[in-house]
Amino acid sequence: MVTFLRIGYGNLVAAPRVIAVVSPESAPVRRLIADARDRATLIDATSGKKTRAVLIMDSDHLVLSALPVEELEKSLQEEGS
Repeated sequence: MVTFLRIGYGNLVAAPRVIAVVSPESAPVRRLIADARDRATLIDATSGKKTRAVLIMDSDHLVLSALPVEELEKSLQEEGS
């Protein structure tokens, strides 16, 4: 059974497929976002809000979330328990 991680505004991702959850503030992550946008592998799940976390998936997709990294981390840790 696949468990899902809530990433805000009714959006879910498959928790086992998440490789990393990172802050969008650094220049390397901003470059990753731009590259994913160019390759059409960027999924914007922010519903027009500010991006506060970037989820790197095992499928080479990047998912933008409006929830902060800390909140997603807490959800992932609870899911793992």
